[in-house]
Amino acid sequence: MQFTDSHCHLDDIAFSEQLPALLAQCQQLAINRIIVPSIAPDNFTQVLNLAKRCRDNLSNITNTNPIKIYPCLGIHPWFLQALNDSHLQTLSELVIKSRNEIIAVGEIGIDGAIAKQAVNHGQTPEDNLHHQQHFFDFQLNLAKQQNLPVIIHHRQSHDKIMPFLKKYQLERKGIIHGFSGSYQQAMGYIDLGFKLGVGSTITYSRAKKTINTLKRLPLESLALETDAPSMPLSREVTGEEVLTNNEGTEQEKLETVVSSPTNSPVNLIKIFEVLSTIRPESSEEIANQLEHNINQIFFT
Repeated sequence: MQFTDSHCHLDDIAFSEQLPALLAQCQQLAINRIIVPSIAPDNFTQVLNLAKRCRDNLSNITNTNPIKIYPCLGIHPWFLQALNDSHLQTLSELVIKSRNEIIAVGEIGIDGAIAKQAVNHGQTPEDNLHHQQHFFDFQLNLAKQQNLPVIIHHRQSHDKIMPFLKKYQLERKGIIHGFSGSYQQAMGYIDLGFKLGVGSTITYSRAKKTINTLKRLPLESLALETDAPSMPLSREVTGEEVLTNNEGTEQEKLETVVSSPTNSPVNLIKIFEVLSTIRPESSEEIANQLEHNINQIFFT
């Protein structure tokens, strides 16, 4: 079996010193591909350079199937408050220039919770949401023009994201990263041709809605991800203590980690093992289909 982490922020400083050992460990676990989305103009170049750095770090390791790192370029809704159209133009120019290096536009999206917090930064929630939607619209259009798939962040925003996806009808589709929601919401994305990112959420037994949804969805619609170093796995799976906020929605509880161990791409295997326990198919069938799904989105 081979595995792909469809969403990992491998450029994060948390991995800088341990990168060679971490990639070697991934190889040993048959994690042969890692997809790395950018989050803001500040890390565009870092993400683009990561593939070369990783090749250099692995140069002394003999392996007939070396791990491959695939960069993506996009602006995350958490990091665009101080940005304007000039930054979108920079993104557009870099996507065009790097078209043969990147495999998607991402991480992009709309975050309703961040919009509600905008008042803390002297902005109304309505203005913040409009700003997010402007950036999302621009980046979807860019993906359509360049015939690239997208990696989409959501939180309290399914109803806001869906109209944009229907508007653009991307040929290459993409992944709804860290999906958390109802069966009806999931099928809305699937009907448009999108895959759903399956990550650490399913390692929390209290995430019953998402787990029950993933049990019912077609296996052809799923993709594995870690979102490392964010979104740590539950204590139930790791045996380590994770303190979380007990207020808010299911997704908010899982995303507001107070104190936790750093997540890592090697945890992809634990997520896969949990997914295998909630799906009716064999582990081999699940693994093979998940890789086929990744190929369908990014490599065809």
